[in-house]
Amino acid sequence: MEKIASSEALQNTSQPGTMQALTLSEHFNELRKRLLIIVIGLIVGVLVSFAFAERAIQFLAEPIGGLQSLQSIEVTENMGVFMKVSLLSGFILSLPLTLYEIIAYIVPGLKPQERKWLFISIPAFFFMFVAGVVFSYWVMLPAALPFLTQFLGVTTTPRLSNYIGFVTNLMFWIGLIFETPLVMFLLTKLHIVTPKLLLKGWRIAVVASAVLAAMITPTVDPVNMALLMGPMLGLYLLSVLMSVFAQ
Repeated sequence: MEKIASSEALQNTSQPGTMQALTLSEHFNELRKRLLIIVIGLIVGVLVSFAFAERAIQFLAEPIGGLQSLQSIEVTENMGVFMKVSLLSGFILSLPLTLYEIIAYIVPGLKPQERKWLFISIPAFFFMFVAGVVFSYWVMLPAALPFLTQFLGVTTTPRLSNYIGFVTNLMFWIGLIFETPLVMFLLTKLHIVTPKLLLKGWRIAVVASAVLAAMITPTVDPVNMALLMGPMLGLYLLSVLMSVFAQ
C-alpha cells in the first residue's frame, strides 16, 4: 500500500499545474522569504528616492502654484513630508519586485499557461498604476484644486503636509483603481469570473463607482465626482472586454 501511495504521489507531482505538498512550516518559511525580499526592495527603493524626493515634492506642488503657495506650521513638518514622499516613491519603484514575489509565491499551484499570464502581467500592472497616477495629476488635480482653494472666495494657503497628503492619497487610490481591467483579465484566466458575470453586475459597478468616487474625491460636488466616476465606469467596461479577450 505504501508503494502504491508513493507511486501515485510521484505521478501527481509530475503533472503540469501541480506542486509537491509542503508542510505548514515550509509554507511559512517560503512566505517569510518572499516578504523579506519585498521589504528589502522597498527599503532600497526608499533609499534611492532620497536622491530625488525634494524635486518630487516641488513637482507635486506645481498644480497649486509651487512650494511658495504652501506653508509649514510645525518644526518637523517639512521632514515628515520628505519622508512620506520618499516612502511613496520607494513603493512605486519597488512595485514590480513586489508583484513578482507575490506571483512567484502562488504560481506553484497553477497551470503553466496560468503562470505565463501572471508573469506577463507584471509590467502591465506597473504601467496601469503609473497611468492612474498620471491621470490624477494632470486631470483630477487641475479640476479639483481651483474649486477647493477658491470656494466661498476666501484666500486659502494650504499646509504643506495636508496638501502633500491629499495629493499622494489621491494618486495612490486612483493608481490602484486603474489596475481593475488587468485584475479582471487574470481572474478570468483563472476561471474565477466570466464576462457574463461582469455584465450582470453592472448595477453594482455603478453604485460601487459612485461610493468610491465620493470617498476618494475631496469634494462631494458632481463635477469632481464625475471626473473620477466616468473613468471608473470606463475601466469597468474595459474590464469586461479584457475578460472576453481572456476567455
